[in-house]
Amino acid sequence: MLTVQIVLFDGFDLLDAIAPYEVFCAAGMMADRALRVEFVTAEGARLVPSGVNGLKMEASSRLNPDLKGIILVPGASGEVDGDGSSSIPAILTRAMNTELTGMLEQALGNPDSVVATVCGGSLVLAMGGLLEGRPAVTHHLGMDLLGATGAIPVMARVVDDGNLVSGGGVTSGLDVALHLVERELGPRIAHAVEQLFEFERRGTVWRNFGFAPRNGAATMDPNTAADPAGGQDTLENAIARASVFDGEWDTTIATPVGKQAVKLHIATVNGVIQGTAMQGDEVSAFIDPDLQGNTLRWSQRITKPMHLNLKFEVTVDGDVMTGIAKAGVLPASKLKGKRR
Repeated sequence: MLTVQIVLFDGFDLLDAIAPYEVFCAAGMMADRALRVEFVTAEGARLVPSGVNGLKMEASSRLNPDLKGIILVPGASGEVDGDGSSSIPAILTRAMNTELTGMLEQALGNPDSVVATVCGGSLVLAMGGLLEGRPAVTHHLGMDLLGATGAIPVMARVVDDGNLVSGGGVTSGLDVALHLVERELGPRIAHAVEQLFEFERRGTVWRNFGFAPRNGAATMDPNTAADPAGGQDTLENAIARASVFDGEWDTTIATPVGKQAVKLHIATVNGVIQGTAMQGDEVSAFIDPDLQGNTLRWSQRITKPMHLNLKFEVTVDGDVMTGIAKAGVLPASKLKGKRR
């Protein structure tokens, strides 16, 4: 018997969880009970408040990553705008910071397990560092953030990457579940469920094989934009402008999940800026530092409080640094610092 475990966490989206639940239950009935479905949590049996007016659903047991079958992670329901505790990124971050991330990592290493996500569920895995280099999809508002975690965003309704299957927006839970029913139980069962629900799957499931499409779209690296100062610059001027950033900096970044203390080391060598950032015991180098006018920009790979590729933009006035750090569509986090 195949087991489907649908994971609930505080603030989960009801439709993300309920739609696949009904599809899998119907498939189980039509396939002579070859499949069973249950709601689980990382903590065990409990009532779990959803993000839709706090409506609660009961989880019957604790997630077991060693079971043969499917584990499905829904997204969250909350405030789309803002960076408060009720925002969707904050809800997903809290879920990521539970035992759930370790359990999902274990499940991805289980050859008999498939991890599926709906909507923002893929961001729970991605922010936990589990999707780096893997194709996936999420709600269209979160695609930039998905890419900022190191995952490969694919604009598709459903993305099938073997033991990882992800779906886009909220209603894609129907498509994800039907695709998995076809994969595991066959097309006749999937077709029968479609007829019962009077629903036809949307779009082509994306898989990483076959001919690759030609991409004629022009791209432009924003770092190659013209220098607002006019483009005429001497090495002496470049070194003079860059050197104001040199030194050891104690900075604080006000993120949606609390203030983060980060120490920056910046040095200029022949007009080229180099730097590192230290947060706790984690040290990482600046990626593609770029000085435009009096503004320094660079990218930074972090793993705390979540796995993200951040883009920094700072200016310096004497011994005071101000700026922002941004990841995808997340609100920009203010950065303030002082030179030691």
